[in-house]
Amino acid sequence: MALSVQAVRGMNDLLPADTALWQQAEKILRETAAAFGYSEVRMPLLEKTNLFCRAIGEVTDVVEKEMYTFEDRSGESLSLRPEGTAGCVRACLEHNLIYNQEQRLWYMGPMFRHERPQKGRYRQFHQLGVEVFGLNGPDIDAEIIMLSHALWEKFGIADSLTLQLNTLGSSAERQIYRESLVQFLEAHFDDLDEDSRRRTHTNPLRVLDSKDEKTGAILQDAPKLADFLGPESRAHFDGLCQLLTDSGIKYELNNRLVRGLDYYNLTVFEWVTDALGAQGTVCGGGRYDGLVEQLGGAPTPAVGFGLGMERLVLLLSALNKLQAQRAVDIYVMGSGEGAASAQAKTAAFLRKALPHARIMNHCGGGNFKKQFRRADKLEAKAAVILGESELKDGTLTIKDLSNQDAPQQTLAPEAAVQALQQILQA
Repeated sequence: MALSVQAVRGMNDLLPADTALWQQAEKILRETAAAFGYSEVRMPLLEKTNLFCRAIGEVTDVVEKEMYTFEDRSGESLSLRPEGTAGCVRACLEHNLIYNQEQRLWYMGPMFRHERPQKGRYRQFHQLGVEVFGLNGPDIDAEIIMLSHALWEKFGIADSLTLQLNTLGSSAERQIYRESLVQFLEAHFDDLDEDSRRRTHTNPLRVLDSKDEKTGAILQDAPKLADFLGPESRAHFDGLCQLLTDSGIKYELNNRLVRGLDYYNLTVFEWVTDALGAQGTVCGGGRYDGLVEQLGGAPTPAVGFGLGMERLVLLLSALNKLQAQRAVDIYVMGSGEGAASAQAKTAAFLRKALPHARIMNHCGGGNFKKQFRRADKLEAKAAVILGESELKDGTLTIKDLSNQDAPQQTLAPEAAVQALQQILQA
């Protein structure tokens, strides 16, 4: 009996029909990041485990329950990256990219978390990350939000996403607030959901993010972090809000928005949608001014965001903003002695003459009826036919497959290129 081989649970294949949609989305992501002056950085999938423990926080769900961690042959503990910011900071420190200098970076690739797979959330998932180092004003916070908003506009989905905004203040302000929040949670401890009771003394701010309805109702009366902010934190947040208003970007204040990782301070934000059901966060981020120092570098202000590719593609598909791309523009076919060689040469000639066209050469022989069926299945716009007369005369016959009433044309190769350009542009 043959062995049944399947993918690891929660780690999905992207088949050709999917990758065509992903490529469209990735192209816009890359072009937009470049248009804002951001440079790409690529980090390894594997990092030393202590990087994430130090950066994310040992009492976060990510580190406690979700990381893929193992010992390599030398006994060193390694982990598949569960997010990109920690690795980006590590790379910047290792290569001395951010000491007394500004960097605006982006990256894209797979991340890994061992959590319950569900629609739009997988154990291997993909993110676009944007990170800025060396700037501490609200203007750069506003810029990365503007960058994300520019993405939604280019995708045509700006009206389907809502920006939620909050500030976590400084670490000192947050510590005072933490004590007040813990007192409140202890007073309602027995009525909290299980996760919130567990987090009350380890990571109480995460309780604010609870999705449990009963806990949510209790939290309506919880102390507000905004009441604990000093003048500098308040001025930073007010400056950000004003910049967004001046730019025409609408937002909602959400005083329960804390994000899931320990390194955030001051600005935090999420772009959410109701078009995907319960899992509505597509993009989120904020400021993390202490992380570089926490990982051994000099104090460095930093801000960034992560965008979930699976959820973005789901949203774009749900809103019909991605169209399946044609796999082939031009199909080269032939029959007769010497046809295979002539087809290969013709396909090579056309790829040079029409560099942006997708050109497929028929392989495997067969009559023209079979070859036309293959071209139709691939939804090719044009066929280039090499029969006995074309092989003898050195000509090419062009058939417009998108217009059945158009007559076939037998032309010299240079003229055939012009005819194909007209068909592709139609």
